[in-house]
Amino acid sequence: MAQVPTFPSKLFFFCEVEPKSGGETPIVLSHYVYKRMKEKYPEFVEKLEKDGLIYTRVLGEGDDPSSPIGRGWQSTFLTKDRAVAEERAAKLGMKLEWSDDGGVKTIMGPIPAVKWDESRGRKIWFNSMVAAYTGWKDARNDPVKAVTFGDGSPLPADVIAGCGEILEEECVAVPWRRGDILLIDNWAVLHSRRSFEPPRRILASLCK
Repeated sequence: MAQVPTFPSKLFFFCEVEPKSGGETPIVLSHYVYKRMKEKYPEFVEKLEKDGLIYTRVLGEGDDPSSPIGRGWQSTFLTKDRAVAEERAAKLGMKLEWSDDGGVKTIMGPIPAVKWDESRGRKIWFNSMVAAYTGWKDARNDPVKAVTFGDGSPLPADVIAGCGEILEEECVAVPWRRGDILLIDNWAVLHSRRSFEPPRRILASLCK
């Protein structure tokens, strides 16, 4: 939930149905990703810390299982009422732009991409930059436009690729078996999901 101002500090995951294959949850130390990015791309990180990021998604009314984004705006805001959706978006600092086909463009940001972990006294990489830039692609969304610098300028593709390589090099992929529980400190690590062969059902509990 790096794209919203209020996010959980702890995440509990429970494996109800283990995947036939794949489906691991890779985790990586947030402060180490920041350190390596700062060393390799100092000018980029400086601009990122200065301007933050803007995340843009186009959502249909209903859910779209074929899309990596998945949810439509009614599921996202838990309402079928546009006025209620606008009210809930406003509380997050999110702008909505409605389209004639019943869909909506959500614009979040600028929002910080690097945060200060007060309890440990260190900067952490806290964003969905790589996931959005490489994965938010469907009939409505162009992933290259899904995330930009806070001033609206595009992100450099080579740096995104380099960040993806760092994430992959430094991560530990946690496999799932039925009954497994994983507790994640959201301030300490980033997490993602590997592709899998269904079925797979991981339940989540988000804690302040």
